[in-house]
Amino acid sequence: MLNDMNKNDQEQQSIDLLQQITKGEQSALEAFYRLYESRVYRYALSKLNDSFEAADTLNEVMMEVWKYAQRFEGRSKVSTWLLGITHHKVYDRLRKRKKTNLEDDIDDFSNQLIDESNTHMEQVIAGADDANMIQNCMSRLSSRHREVIHLAFYEDMHYQEIAEVSSCPEGTVKTRVFHAKQALKKCLAKLMAAMESLT
Repeated sequence: MLNDMNKNDQEQQSIDLLQQITKGEQSALEAFYRLYESRVYRYALSKLNDSFEAADTLNEVMMEVWKYAQRFEGRSKVSTWLLGITHHKVYDRLRKRKKTNLEDDIDDFSNQLIDESNTHMEQVIAGADDANMIQNCMSRLSSRHREVIHLAFYEDMHYQEIAEVSSCPEGTVKTRVFHAKQALKKCLAKLMAAMESLT
């Protein structure tokens, strides 16, 4: 209950800051920046895998907020709106890099890694104490799969919110989460087996 109150307080604070930003109050932008800096940066980094580009994206997003705060209409949470802007900025960068094909459904890697084993996802993750193993496996996912995993587990977003940020149907989000979890499970299981064989 307390956590819900904190989220509601943060949402109202964000809305108030956006209203102040529309009036040109720079101190409101600074407070908004501090409030969302780490979330926007982490999301951009999870997609771009480049800390400098993630920092540049953060700054571009905050410039968009400064210029267009009045475009927030309250139809979604502020964080959903903000990560939607970030999503578009990230994909602009990826298009420029020509590192991703936005029309691909499921990349070959995740198709190869889908495993029909009885190992439960929670058991595999619980056994993977080493954050480097998880990061290694995350980096092997396609950018689409990394995105949904990041938003679902690190940003604690619901499927509907992820669909808004990603500009795709909720069913597609569910499918991507399913395939990404399967790929992570298989990758972590392989890494853990390799680690056990070394001991």
